[in-house]
Amino acid sequence: MRTGQVFAATPLTTGIKPFMDLAGQVMARPEYTSAPRVFVIVDNGSDHRGQAAVTRLARAHPNAIMIHTPVHASWLNQIEIFFSVIQKKVVTPNDFASLGELSRTLLGFTDRYNQTARPFSWKFTASDLHDLMDRISRHEQQDNPQHKPLPQAA
Repeated sequence: MRTGQVFAATPLTTGIKPFMDLAGQVMARPEYTSAPRVFVIVDNGSDHRGQAAVTRLARAHPNAIMIHTPVHASWLNQIEIFFSVIQKKVVTPNDFASLGELSRTLLGFTDRYNQTARPFSWKFTASDLHDLMDRISRHEQQDNPQHKPLPQAA
């Protein structure tokens, strides 16, 4: 079920336990507990990297399937878009008197955001990538006539 809802926590530390606690918070919801499969999309952060993390999540929640984004491609993960929104709307400027104040602000923003949340609607196709690479190549040729164009993909 795609809702755009964000599940948030502000643990004092990062790591496997806080990640698994957040996964447990999500998976305890009836719509996820009863779902035949729940895809958990993660980047390659140390608290959810590799086969050990996949196995750990599957043992704790048998219907959860961890999917890793490619390395250096966290932009494929929709939570990264939300993090960008938070950076622009909540933590800039970074003038919080304490971690507690920052935590309350982040959780308050998330609660407000979830009142009207919708999944981010975006696409970036192979054709879009090809067009982007063509524009970059044309731009580089304008700036540097000696630059050779990028090879075309098959």
